[in-house]
Amino acid sequence: MKRAPIDPCDDAVMRTDITAVVVGSGIVGASAAYHLSLNGAAVTVVDRRATGQATAAGAGIICPWVDHEGDDDWYRLALEGTRFYDSLVESLAEDGETETGHARVGALLVADRPGELAAVDALLRRRRGAAPDMGTISVTDRPDALFPPLRPGAAAIHLDGPARVDGRAVRDALLRAASRRGARVRQGTASFTAEGGLLVDGTPLESDAVVVAAGAWTGELCRPLGLEVPMRARRGQIVHLELPGAETGGWPIVLPRRGPYLLGFPGSRVVLGATVEEAGFDARVTAGGVGEILTTGVELAPGLTGATLVETRVGLRPVTGDGRPLIGTLAGGVVVAGGLSAYGLTAGPYAGLIVARLALRETPPMDVEPFSPQRKTRTDA
Repeated sequence: MKRAPIDPCDDAVMRTDITAVVVGSGIVGASAAYHLSLNGAAVTVVDRRATGQATAAGAGIICPWVDHEGDDDWYRLALEGTRFYDSLVESLAEDGETETGHARVGALLVADRPGELAAVDALLRRRRGAAPDMGTISVTDRPDALFPPLRPGAAAIHLDGPARVDGRAVRDALLRAASRRGARVRQGTASFTAEGGLLVDGTPLESDAVVVAAGAWTGELCRPLGLEVPMRARRGQIVHLELPGAETGGWPIVLPRRGPYLLGFPGSRVVLGATVEEAGFDARVTAGGVGEILTTGVELAPGLTGATLVETRVGLRPVTGDGRPLIGTLAGGVVVAGGLSAYGLTAGPYAGLIVARLALRETPPMDVEPFSPQRKTRTDA
């Protein structure tokens, strides 16, 4: 029996026979392909698999309640993206995809002194009435009891609600589930003609709808359409350590006032990151970047000194001049989603649902006018 599409705003079953092309197979593109497939569209996903895809590198922190103060629209998008995970994980499980790495592990907001946490504590308490899903807010002077490598004596606020997710696992689950519903995933280089036609490796590919979810490469891709989409790359290097013998899978996320974030995954793995570098499309691992993360990370968590360095990942995060995402329809009918920056794994699956609805010419589950790709925004930081 076919299920109704996942849509937190509409219980009606939609079916369509349109053809759609999704350019980009990161978290947004994979989600768009999945939701288009759920609604009966014939979907082709095209990705050139460029080095530096942000989804493949992202740490996977889902904790929207501490960010976007002063930007209610961005906060709402991140919040709805967080809440969407429960229904998405359930739907993927019904499609036979149970490996997403999604787990509600909580978070520690850490500082040297309690006074440094006063502002974030006040923010959380203001927001909790409308967002009880953040969980209990509690103060602790023993964060190392929850995340053992931390140095003793740090001040911390503990939240129950935050989660972490494996971005690669969610992306792959979405693409596999879409493929079982008929979606085709192919490697190739997409480009537009000045007339709006879509080419893949120079050959026309006809469709009724095109979704561009090409991350930091979105501006480059859309330029032939005569549109300046203000998107650029910001490099983030992330280090993966192994702490032999440690049961790290249930450790909370650590969000310090200064220094790198830390989070655990099953398999004795601890992730540290990330650098924030204006390096264009240079996706190299650098000595300076890794050195910065390791030095500051071990200062925060000296128990990681003897950990094994097993992997370094680099993601080119898509960012815009005003810091807000671009989600909506461009002139000519191309649908675009990008610019989620460090919040791609938080809001990406939900953004994929939104653009799938737009591509189907349906009402999206939230107002995306504040994220219009045709708004005026700077191209610099």
